Amino acid sequence: MSGSAALSARASAARPRGPWLLDGLVTVVVLLGLWQGLHAYAGEAAIASPLAAFRHLSGLLASAGFWSHAGATLTAFAGALVISALLGIGLGLILGLRRFAGEVAEPILAGLYSIPKVTLYPVILLVFGLGLGAKVAFGVIHGVIPITLFTLTAMKGINPVLIRTARAMRLSQAATIRTILAPAVLPEIVTGLRVGFSLTLLGVLVGEMFASQKGLGFLIVNGISLHNVQQTTAVILMLVIVAVAANGVLLWLDRRFIHRAA
Repeated sequence: MSGSAALSARASAARPRGPWLLDGLVTVVVLLGLWQGLHAYAGEAAIASPLAAFRHLSGLLASAGFWSHAGATLTAFAGALVISALLGIGLGLILGLRRFAGEVAEPILAGLYSIPKVTLYPVILLVFGLGLGAKVAFGVIHGVIPITLFTLTAMKGINPVLIRTARAMRLSQAATIRTILAPAVLPEIVTGLRVGFSLTLLGVLVGEMFASQKGLGFLIVNGISLHNVQQTTAVILMLVIVAVAANGVLLWLDRRFIHRAA
């Protein structure tokens, strides 16, 4: 059995990657075709063509002012993602260790997650004011709950024998989390981080759209207010490219950890 499993794993690893690349290329071509068709239907006043968007994006990438806005977004996003990851994973592990607390907290967190976050923005502004703090806080409230729920769900599905073994070895709670529980739930945590990544970025961008004079979200709103369709489309295009690339890297890590766990 072990020999056949090893041969299967080697055969899977030796599969050509051509079909995957072909599928990706076909997907890109189809999306570009749909984009061009939408442009032909709605007109230049609604959405820029793919060629115009790429040309405008290349011009933006060559300007120093654009990178100032991109740096502001990256700073807020990095801070929000780190806080969301640390807080979400920590809460998920702690609630997972305490079964009763986890059962009570899970529906509460799910209910909080269903609340439209835009309604909380006035409160965020009152607490953190305008600027970086509000953008980071708005990104955190988008990303922390999904990461917590993924981690908590992974903890609920863990083998109870592992926890009993840790208690028999008289490990502290910190040592139990670090040496036993964290490796066991790592694949689900990576999945939660992948979801939290996208939602945290969305939260930061929405925060910049509402009350900010700097950032990519501000550029999108500014393009809309000035009816600069090419600028709006080009910035959105860049965000899509970055998000898809980052999601692909996280998905690769996700599959790698799941494969190792299996």
